[in-house]
Amino acid sequence: MASNPLYDSQERAKEKAIPRLVAVSGPLRESVFALPDAALSIGRDATNGLPIGDPSVSRRHCVIYREDAGYKVRDLDSRNGTLVNGEAVQDHWLHHLDEISVGDSVFRFLQDEDEKTSGASAVEFEEAQNTHATAEIRPQDVLYLQPEKILSELPATSRLARNLNALLQISRVVHSIRDLDELQNQVLDLIFKVAPAERGAILLDGTNGQEFRSMFGRYRDPEKQKAVQVSSTVAHRVLQQGVAVLGSYVPGDTRLGAVESLAALQVRSLLCVPLTIFHRTIGCIYLDTINVAERFNEDHLQLVTAIAGISAVALENARRLQWLEQENQRLLNEVMLDRTLIGESPKMKDVFQFLARVAPSDATVLIGGESGTGKELAARTIHRKSPRANKPFVAINCAAIPDNLLESELFGYEKGAFTGAVSQKKGRLEMAEGGVLFLDEVGELAPALQVKLLRVLQEREFERVGGTRPIHVDIRLIAATNRDLAEASRKGEFRQDLYFRLNVVNLNMPALRDHKEDIPMLVSFLVEKNCRKCGAKPKPLSREALACLQSYDWPGNVRELENTIERALVLGSADDILAEDLPENLLERAPAAGLGEAKYHAAVKDLKKRLIQSALEEARGSYTDAARILGVHPNYLHRLIRNLDLKETVKAAATTKETPGKRPGARL
Repeated sequence: MASNPLYDSQERAKEKAIPRLVAVSGPLRESVFALPDAALSIGRDATNGLPIGDPSVSRRHCVIYREDAGYKVRDLDSRNGTLVNGEAVQDHWLHHLDEISVGDSVFRFLQDEDEKTSGASAVEFEEAQNTHATAEIRPQDVLYLQPEKILSELPATSRLARNLNALLQISRVVHSIRDLDELQNQVLDLIFKVAPAERGAILLDGTNGQEFRSMFGRYRDPEKQKAVQVSSTVAHRVLQQGVAVLGSYVPGDTRLGAVESLAALQVRSLLCVPLTIFHRTIGCIYLDTINVAERFNEDHLQLVTAIAGISAVALENARRLQWLEQENQRLLNEVMLDRTLIGESPKMKDVFQFLARVAPSDATVLIGGESGTGKELAARTIHRKSPRANKPFVAINCAAIPDNLLESELFGYEKGAFTGAVSQKKGRLEMAEGGVLFLDEVGELAPALQVKLLRVLQEREFERVGGTRPIHVDIRLIAATNRDLAEASRKGEFRQDLYFRLNVVNLNMPALRDHKEDIPMLVSFLVEKNCRKCGAKPKPLSREALACLQSYDWPGNVRELENTIERALVLGSADDILAEDLPENLLERAPAAGLGEAKYHAAVKDLKKRLIQSALEEARGSYTDAARILGVHPNYLHRLIRNLDLKETVKAAATTKETPGKRPGARL
């Protein structure tokens, strides 16, 4: 199997004092990467020298390169920025032990020889007072770890001694290796020492014993890197029947000689034994040779079957561990994708830079912005990148819970505090201990609760409803609101002292209409997300539909865009998302400059304009009369006029057509 030069450099970096990166956290945690003389690019794209499968990392995030006698790191306009020791940098010299943050990954830059790659706690020693009764032995002198000494009494040519030695080595290897590929490689390597195989393979089944989902093969000669070909007929027979197959001389065997795949491969001798756990065959070990002078015999059959019995459990455990790690990473990536801010526009890059700067601290953050702009996603990003990432993130919507219940929801209550309080209950503040409490729509808090929240911010303590004992909490507070709290505090609608406590660090999330260049990326993400949720196949967006999306102002922001995409996926019947799959209010807007529009939708829009103008002319500018003529509600007519950009035209018509003798109705 071909090896990855980047990962092969790990051992080389450990053996020599060369500049290297040690992954402290993130998907590549505990990996070591030697820095080449050429530049090393880091990013999400697979073409980078160091690819990271993390949605918080840009496609090309940063590059580490050599300059003179040292190394520098340069940020490549990444959306989350590149941090060195917690500070955002553009082009920065690296020093020994510097920590480089790339998305959710942290790498430690090492340059000195004496630096250890693992961060262990200090250990102190005390001088022993009496050692005369102490027995000492070195691990290499332990008799039971040296099978060659145990078997030294047997003759040097004893086949039994050689086989027992091989089995003891196998038993030690399988309990010391966790990586599946490395374990399979070691098992085959030890088999090659005791069996005349030219090539071997370990095949592990997938489901119902029908297919091999894990296949590892290698030649005895490590220089040969081509694929190992095996007989599917023999392997499936062993898997399904659970019996070992020995072909000492395949061409002369009546059954094996008739197998076309063996004849095509010119196999002269073959051995295939099952891997069995609790009477269930999970795979097989396949060995063969084309050398006429070398043949497998009954002794090889007995020995390799014993090796398979020893290795089966270890191989199954290693495979399950590998699957669990991959599944854990997949689920983590799905969670991160569903809770990740998307965008590469200048405004979103400013947001990402802000989040990267504020996350490492414990400062209170106030996030403003219109509804649907992603304020909670920003709060979760701060939590995910903070030292409290492994602690709870507790969110509560202050506008969704009645005032009389919100107090007990926040602070909890004691048993008997009120009717129905039959037991003690912890509030959200206690549930967030050590982590983050996110107060959404904090501007809707009642004045009485504002006073209590102020005390929590000042003293980091509170009392449960009906309680008298103060409870101390270690939390970070992040609040969000779509109100202008500064204006509300000036009007007396929100406590000014609480506003100042919340407004330590503030962020205003941009409305979608202010960064429409991110709409194609957002649509791609939302299509994939909703298709994954409902098990449908992703659809591309037509040019006309994109024109409608980019010409709309999105008063509901990203949340409205997500609802629009979900509606189009549910109602659309074509292979693409078409303009007619979108809501009517999007179709009424003029397309953005440079983007076309379908003839049908253009004709419908033109007809609507002419009908509205004709009705207003007939009603002599009366807004309510025109709505009655058209048979629609006045509010709907008002929305049509706004969406079709007819305000100025209608005003001009109303001025021109107005007659003094008739009192006009409501006007625009």
